[in-house]
Amino acid sequence: MGHTPTNEIRIRLFAGLREQAGWAEQYWSVATTPKGPLTPEELWDILQLPGPLGSVRIAINQQFAEPNTPLKPGDELAFLPPISGG
Repeated sequence: MGHTPTNEIRIRLFAGLREQAGWAEQYWSVATTPKGPLTPEELWDILQLPGPLGSVRIAINQQFAEPNTPLKPGDELAFLPPISGG
């Protein structure tokens, strides 16, 4: 895979979320929306990912982030579903 193209972000899904969506990774062109910069919350809706975003952890460039964090070209965005264990 390699580096993210400079005008795109890399979107990654993990665990059960990846299986439910049917894909693990894709690239998305970053554009400013009428509301401002694109956010993880908006991408969640655009991509019609399964389940509520509220139960999913978001990481941008391998650091946890809020759903309304603006995305920049070259960012890596990861959606991580809740992990249960015992």
